Amino acid sequence: MSITEGVAVIADKSGGIVRAVPGNFEHNNNKTKGTDKVQVENEGTHLVQNLDVTTMPRIRGQPGENGAPVRTREADAAKVKAGWDHASFNEYVSDLISVERQIPDGRPKLCKTKEYSNRLPKASIIVCFTEESWSTLIRTVHSIINRSPPELVKEIILVDDFSSREYLKENLDKYMEKFPKVTILRLPKREGLIRARLRGTEISQGDVIVFLDSHIECNVGWLEPLLQRIKDDKKNVVAPSIDGIDSNTFGYTPSTGVRGGFAWEMTFKWKPIPPYELTRRKDATWPIRSPTIAGGLFAINKDFFYELGTYDPGLEIWGSENLELSFKVWMCGGSLEILPCSHVGHVFRASQPYKFPMGNIKTFMRNNMRVAEVWMDDYKDIFYAMRPELKGEDFGDISDRVKLRQNLQCHDFKWYLDNIYPELQIPELNIQARGEVRNMGRVGFCMDSMAGSVLGMFPCHGHGQNQDREIVDSSSEKCLDIGYNYKFLQLRPCSSNPTQKWKWNVYFDREGKAI
Repeated sequence: MSITEGVAVIADKSGGIVRAVPGNFEHNNNKTKGTDKVQVENEGTHLVQNLDVTTMPRIRGQPGENGAPVRTREADAAKVKAGWDHASFNEYVSDLISVERQIPDGRPKLCKTKEYSNRLPKASIIVCFTEESWSTLIRTVHSIINRSPPELVKEIILVDDFSSREYLKENLDKYMEKFPKVTILRLPKREGLIRARLRGTEISQGDVIVFLDSHIECNVGWLEPLLQRIKDDKKNVVAPSIDGIDSNTFGYTPSTGVRGGFAWEMTFKWKPIPPYELTRRKDATWPIRSPTIAGGLFAINKDFFYELGTYDPGLEIWGSENLELSFKVWMCGGSLEILPCSHVGHVFRASQPYKFPMGNIKTFMRNNMRVAEVWMDDYKDIFYAMRPELKGEDFGDISDRVKLRQNLQCHDFKWYLDNIYPELQIPELNIQARGEVRNMGRVGFCMDSMAGSVLGMFPCHGHGQNQDREIVDSSSEKCLDIGYNYKFLQLRPCSSNPTQKWKWNVYFDREGKAI
């Protein structure tokens, strides 16, 4: 093993420039036969390294310390609004918080006694960004470096997806010069998250790829659990437990036991852990098998990622890539896990501060169609029943992805539903109407699930979710009516009362076409 000092400058296939800041670069010149076997026999284990180093002392009482929410003054309203307009989160508050703040440790207590191999694979940590706020991006990098065992981090690759903001250019280059393992890859045109990640993967040198978003905070002990599970089996694709960072106050809230699922409209959903999975796990530290992952934060063996065909290159910008990977991993011989002993905080925001060339809705729906067509077999009909307006729309050429699935000899989607996600309900396809249900006797009020199991009435908001309902072809001697308190619903003998008259957003004919 030789070590060379200097700066690496590399051009990628698409013309982008890789700028590696000065530092040490390792070159593996020779590998002795039989080395791996000797390492396995003598590798030993160590307690998890709960690292939390800083480049400067923490000041007690600083805004946001220990994950505390930050409240702003009314006098700062204009600055707060400008921050939201710029970042789609409270950038003003983020800028007040130290980039090396302390955050609460939400791991189960037993995680602190876990032992890990002394020969864990090295990670290439890839962070893609476009027009990211300075403080969240810098806090992301500091949290990775400060809370990761340095011997396990091969490199940190920041992929700049054609940002236009000046502070993300020379200023960022200069700031990152203090971190020898940081590499900046600048793309010559807007590629989107999916292809930006692929650009980063192409130049990576680690055994494991760890994808992180650019507005996260890694917590103590986050990396070793991910690498250990991949060392145990290279087909384990693992995600940390994702803690919530409030987009307004930046308060840090450790996550509770949930796992990933999806709705038939092809949207990702957080779901409670079902009883059969709770029974399988021996204690709170055991991995949680998950039908899907959120997609923003996960680790995967690099070779296995390529065996699976990485991401579908026909997916645009962002959206549904997590479902494509989730279906593909399970159906083609791998497994998805969420690890309770690995925690990373993430700022969840309702919108993005950047533009989609085709529009965000059109881009997302086209991506959904590609995933459904390749992986869902006849169950794609359920997706199109939910989204009838997409029938006949163009989703591009998928022949290479269909061939990939055939070559990998993957399970069918029924196997996935039966074995991985058996609790997912198969909806009735004989739908006569669907969407928001307005009551004709009480103007402006819609049928609403009231975030529970009881149907009620609530002002129509147009966002679907609790107000998204459907009616199937059936008969009954009673009609749905508003209760006496004008809040809850009940079945009553049918009458001409206007409160028994309802209007759906969309109606369908016998062929399933919207009318």
